[in-house]
Amino acid sequence: MDGPLCHNVPMERERTCCFTGHRAEKLPWKNDERAPGCQRLKTAIEDVLSSLYAAGCRHFICGMATGADMYFGEAVAALREEHPDVTLEAAVPFSGQEKRWPVFWQRRYFRLAEACDTVTVVHQTYTPTCMMDRNRYMVDRSAILIAAYNGAPGGTQATVRYALRQGLQVIELPVEDAPPPLAELSAGPRPK
Repeated sequence: MDGPLCHNVPMERERTCCFTGHRAEKLPWKNDERAPGCQRLKTAIEDVLSSLYAAGCRHFICGMATGADMYFGEAVAALREEHPDVTLEAAVPFSGQEKRWPVFWQRRYFRLAEACDTVTVVHQTYTPTCMMDRNRYMVDRSAILIAAYNGAPGGTQATVRYALRQGLQVIELPVEDAPPPLAELSAGPRPK
């Protein structure tokens, strides 16, 4: 690892939470954030962040990928508007990661990076391990990992497994696009 480049941010591991989740192209709704599954995930992220704040978490680390990472970072920025003692750190796997993304994701990335209290760049250039190095950087500095995860193999699964091996509390948030089953919507027996 090149060694992270960052500003000094006071942080205590036991008050720190990081996030892992699927990139936009791996989410069932892709870029359609109006989809019910996306709305449920965003609400779940906000609810978990509020609970973690009440439990004492103050520093949050975001991996800065498209999709679920952006939802998390934006939700932390919103939480900080209510609670100015919240800090948000961007953990960027390599300098220029956003350059290959569509323009709308690039703009969102820069807005979120601007909202962060600090930006940590794990590698100056792309390496085959830079994404996992970024994930390990986040986990190694956190007590809690929030995971927007559908069980599919990949970087999110590897990060969840690594966090569990490191003894972190892992909070899994389901990623689904289907509406809740009819049984969950119904208060009584279904008519015959």
